[in-house]
Amino acid sequence: MEKKKRIVVLGAGESGAGAAVLAQVKGFDVFVSDTSSIKDKYKEQLDRYGIAWEEGHHTPELILNADEVIKSPGIPLTAPMIVELRKRNIPVISEIEFAGRYTHARMICITGSNGKTTTTLLTYHILKSAGLKVGLAGNVGKSLALQVATCDYDYYVIELSSFQLDNMYDFKANIAVLLNITPDHLDRYDYKMENYVDAKFRIVRNQTEDDAFIYWNDDPVINEKLSKLTLKSQRYPFAETHEPGTQAYTDHGELTIDTPEETLTMKTDELSLLGRHNLYNSMAAGLSACLLNVKKEAIRKALSDFESVEHRLERVASVRGVQFINDSKATNVNSCWYALESMKTPVVLILGGKDKGNDYTEIEQLVRDKVKALVFLGVDNSKLHAFFEGKVPYITEARSMKEAVDKSYALASPGDTVLLSPCCASFDLFKSYEDRGDQFKACVRAL
Repeated sequence: MEKKKRIVVLGAGESGAGAAVLAQVKGFDVFVSDTSSIKDKYKEQLDRYGIAWEEGHHTPELILNADEVIKSPGIPLTAPMIVELRKRNIPVISEIEFAGRYTHARMICITGSNGKTTTTLLTYHILKSAGLKVGLAGNVGKSLALQVATCDYDYYVIELSSFQLDNMYDFKANIAVLLNITPDHLDRYDYKMENYVDAKFRIVRNQTEDDAFIYWNDDPVINEKLSKLTLKSQRYPFAETHEPGTQAYTDHGELTIDTPEETLTMKTDELSLLGRHNLYNSMAAGLSACLLNVKKEAIRKALSDFESVEHRLERVASVRGVQFINDSKATNVNSCWYALESMKTPVVLILGGKDKGNDYTEIEQLVRDKVKALVFLGVDNSKLHAFFEGKVPYITEARSMKEAVDKSYALASPGDTVLLSPCCASFDLFKSYEDRGDQFKACVRAL
């Protein structure tokens, strides 16, 4: 009897546990290893499918005998076990790559430094509202691999980070969406912007002339890269104003989406999402839906009734005339730029966390123009102090979310906005950006 091919999964979160289930269903010899502790719900899932697992460490002899390894996006390529696997020429792939082998569903894949979660959820909302059999996967929703193993969808809308794109090789996006590229996660890319750009552009890998590439036409980084690339896929650029070749644009308060099969128009003030960045997100989602031949009426309705994403410019409460906004998902400088750009009142800004090689010059002018006080919320705020000292009237520090909210409230006047838009990752003081945002909301509601 032929020996079963051995698949080892490193990391047992949503992605890894889902990949393990799919591998088991497809008849592989499966083993899961995680250097951290595995959440109970994933242990139960693995046990239910009879999958062997370990937590708290890696056992080399149970991993280095793999025929192929599926790694969690959070594990860097420099991790010792990954280095050892590559030395031995054992293929290391992503969960998305693995799942793509076992489905013929059409893939709508979305990446970008900012806006990808909103655009993914909005695209999913349009397709689901239109009655399509569609799954939501990647950084949001359930693991793609788990859905491929247990569901029967015709379409998947997938949010892809650069980390997930890193280990994709044969996977193909039928519709690839690239919203923007600004410096982020440079600590994972040898502090070289070109490495990060290359990772993002893996989203168009393997596309043919039957596939579509949707992108922001005014992004200089995207345009520079496109000038050096030969793409087979059809291009669908979008922009705020009508420029030659753009397929989605606005003019005199009207949004136009123009594809070979369809032209859709609607008033921009009918869009449920506010702000310039959300206009781009709506264009990208609308273009994807038009290319999938969703009826215009269904697209218009979904673009106008979509509810915003939690932790992204989320209005929390107004306390004695002070508006509190949770933008905890702003883990890079460009996200904070979008948040500040949409502010119409004086701002008390809460910044700080784990710095990922940030350059704060991008927000300097907006901070000077709109921010009356800065509250630094991080373990080490020295870089923030060095950059912002003398640029705003008042700067203070906080060591907990309660202290940050209390100080911000004290610094704000009626009519001001307290904005949590940290620019940084959350892992120095919080479990995740969700935990940071949830604590912010709880502290605001307790005022």
